[in-house]
Amino acid sequence: MTEPDPRLTAARGDIAALHLSGQVVSRRYVEGSRFQVAAAHSALRRTADAASEQVNQALFGETFMAYDQSHGWAWGQMENDGYVGWMALASLTPEVVAATHRVRALRTFVFERPDLKSVPMMALSMNAKLTPGDSVQGFRKLARSGWVFAGHVGSLGEVEPDFVRVAERFTGSPYLWGGRDSIGLDCSGLVQAALEAAGVEALRDSDMQERSLGVEIAPDLTDLKRGDLVFWPGHVAIMLDATRVIHANAWHMAVEVEDLAGAVARIRLAGGEVRCVRRLG
Repeated sequence: MTEPDPRLTAARGDIAALHLSGQVVSRRYVEGSRFQVAAAHSALRRTADAASEQVNQALFGETFMAYDQSHGWAWGQMENDGYVGWMALASLTPEVVAATHRVRALRTFVFERPDLKSVPMMALSMNAKLTPGDSVQGFRKLARSGWVFAGHVGSLGEVEPDFVRVAERFTGSPYLWGGRDSIGLDCSGLVQAALEAAGVEALRDSDMQERSLGVEIAPDLTDLKRGDLVFWPGHVAIMLDATRVIHANAWHMAVEVEDLAGAVARIRLAGGEVRCVRRLG
């Protein structure tokens, strides 16, 4: 029997999600409490410690099921991609409102008033979830927050036609391990964010994406097309065309466009060979 992936399974030896009863062994099963991210973004950490590794990141308006709470931290599972970890309770609210829209711009400000000269309260990244109400002078009022420029807001049903073009908009964004925000993201975070904007759900880590996205094609790096995903151990890049890739990478510490041949040669020196290429339908 295959062991459940702990990154996607809300179970520990002492506590687990109620719906996992009978599937995993734990001393206690709980229903959990649903929260919503009220900060611009919130780190999901490996342990209940602000200095712990960021394994994922939740954006404003996304929801989180908490199964354990301790000393200002909640342990649980992100509902958008199922990732498990610890999140600071200070960034969450129990007052959950259903999101109907998302940020479609790379980044946008939330203002105190429907006025571009008013004080910005926070900056939201692409794919942050919104529940907008009244429209005044080209701004939309957000539930429990301020005003956002209406042109940066799109309904959840409005999708981008080309996820690669979305990825290109992140060019120059700094590399950040575990990040999904335009101010900092990693290789699989870029793939996930771009695909989400195009209406395609993707799991969080590159190995998960390698197993679940598209179909595998010959990994000989010939006849590649725009949108193909190239996977190395622990890394993924998106083909811009037959010869160039875009990827968030630790060599440039940013989202960068470069020749595939150069990336392959550099990563090979670090001990990594291309493992597979997958093509989306």
